[in-house]
Amino acid sequence: MSTAKDLFITVMDQRPDDPVGQGDLSLALAGAELIDLIGAGAAAVDGELVLPGEDPKPYDRVLDEAAAGLVREAPHERIEDWLWRRGQGLAAGYQAALEEDGELARERGGRLFFGTKHVTPADTPARRSAADRWNEREPVLLALASALGVDAAEPRNEPDLGADEATTAVVAAVLDALMELEAVRQRRSIENAAFANVWRGP
Repeated sequence: MSTAKDLFITVMDQRPDDPVGQGDLSLALAGAELIDLIGAGAAAVDGELVLPGEDPKPYDRVLDEAAAGLVREAPHERIEDWLWRRGQGLAAGYQAALEEDGELARERGGRLFFGTKHVTPADTPARRSAADRWNEREPVLLALASALGVDAAEPRNEPDLGADEATTAVVAAVLDALMELEAVRQRRSIENAAFANVWRGP
């Protein structure tokens, strides 16, 4: 399983009654994909830029799609631009892929995650592997989940990403993008409230 799929399953398992927003999860999934592409040699990071790697063949079909979408000629994308572009609708895409692979099961009483289908993580080796990774406090998964507010019941110590500058840069970009998304939401909320007050009158 990829980090993105592990993250998706972890979010469903850890926040069953308080789902993470689809936009937030999509940005974090795009970051997880980029980290896996870097680990597979299919991408690299140079400062703030995402560069294509030497090995274009990741081990996951969804990651293949991500690798195919890398900008291969200069000017290359900034990490944050990649997150926004790749992240569009990505959470729904992962839900569909996980359902197709039998990792999510539709249940009449299951939780409503995205769309109109009730789904829940199936009891599979992949789910248990994701749980093991979470319980072992694997730094990358912990960092991305923490960025989404998962694990908020425990002290939020910064996950130790070691000397991996590329991973650290991607996680930092995810945090920045999530803050930007929240700022957009707050601005729209204020604008909508102001508009409603105009129509409501004195």
